[in-house]
Amino acid sequence: MKVVITGIGAVSGFGWGVEKLWRGLESGATSIREPSVFDVEGQRTTLVAEVGPPGPDAQAEIDDLRNLSRADVFAVIAAREALVRAGVDAGGPRTGVFCGGSTAGMAECEDFVGRIVGVHPGKPTLRLLASQQLNGPGDAVARDIGACGPVIGFSSACASGAMALGAALEAVRSGDVDMALAGGADSLCRLTYSGFNALRSVDPGVCRPFRRDRQGLSLGEGAGMLVLEPLDRAVARGAEPLAELAGYGASCDAHHMTAPHPEGDGALAAMKAALRDAGLESLDVGAVNAHGTGTPHNDQSESCALRRLLGERSLEVPLTAPKGALGHVLGAAGALEAVASVLALECGTIFPTAGSTPADPDFGIDLVLDEGREMFRGKQTWISTNFAFGGANAALVIRGLV
Repeated sequence: MKVVITGIGAVSGFGWGVEKLWRGLESGATSIREPSVFDVEGQRTTLVAEVGPPGPDAQAEIDDLRNLSRADVFAVIAAREALVRAGVDAGGPRTGVFCGGSTAGMAECEDFVGRIVGVHPGKPTLRLLASQQLNGPGDAVARDIGACGPVIGFSSACASGAMALGAALEAVRSGDVDMALAGGADSLCRLTYSGFNALRSVDPGVCRPFRRDRQGLSLGEGAGMLVLEPLDRAVARGAEPLAELAGYGASCDAHHMTAPHPEGDGALAAMKAALRDAGLESLDVGAVNAHGTGTPHNDQSESCALRRLLGERSLEVPLTAPKGALGHVLGAAGALEAVASVLALECGTIFPTAGSTPADPDFGIDLVLDEGREMFRGKQTWISTNFAFGGANAALVIRGLV
């Protein structure tokens, strides 16, 4: 069964909506800047990709969601946008929600505790704890759109969003659901910000994936949601498919709690599995949407895996890494980056990797810099990767429809 993407929605450091996401990515700019959601005094670094306030037209819609956590709101707004694009009013008894994340209502929980100990103003209310569970964003989406099929949360660190999409793909293929809302949502919080700073894995400046002078990641927040359904169903109801989610693969390094396998064994296994699931080979890959955190070890490991996958073509297949523009949105990364891949296919443009410094020449990859490139005709197959703490790896194959 061919499963297609008929709707996409996004919230990112560039703003609320898919249009702002694409405009930012295409420009080569970055959304990483000084935060306002919490105080970074005493931290080693001070930059994040924070979602700013919406425009006046969207503010009333968001005000109606004021009882939800920040991550819940991101997920609901992205899901609503995806449904509109797909031409669907709501969910139903055979609509499933598959949502990845890693923080859920952690920021609100921090506020609750801060009020108890007197470092934050206001009374501690149970509302601040309502979305503390990791299933919060997915449940919020299901309630909002009336999805009565399976609602499943995924928390495998930075691979969560991609794994949610993979599970949704299998559910649609198997007939468990007629339609799936799949993606991920995460919000900035002190716990993850302080944790990554303590690990010394955060760049003091802006994240520079695959660059010679890279020093670490930059954290971000946001959401990406995609509508998946069988091609024949989409055509029958008059929808216009945007792309095909052709394959999914996952693996585990079983190597180290935080460090990736130095030769990218697990990453390679996930990418091979995704291509095998799609019925494709490495020769079919036309572009790579890389995990690219900007940390010395991750970029080294990932580039090694890509060279092993692509062979002599590693210097010919364009590669882009959106975390220099969007920051690392953790459990939502795979979902938001999948939306970016769909937009690239729709526009026929491989967006550039944000930043101005040279690529690391030792990596043997074709990093897209400075400005976008026209996508090769006949090679409209993207492989999008996400790798996580604990060695969890996920890869998606997203194809243009010709």
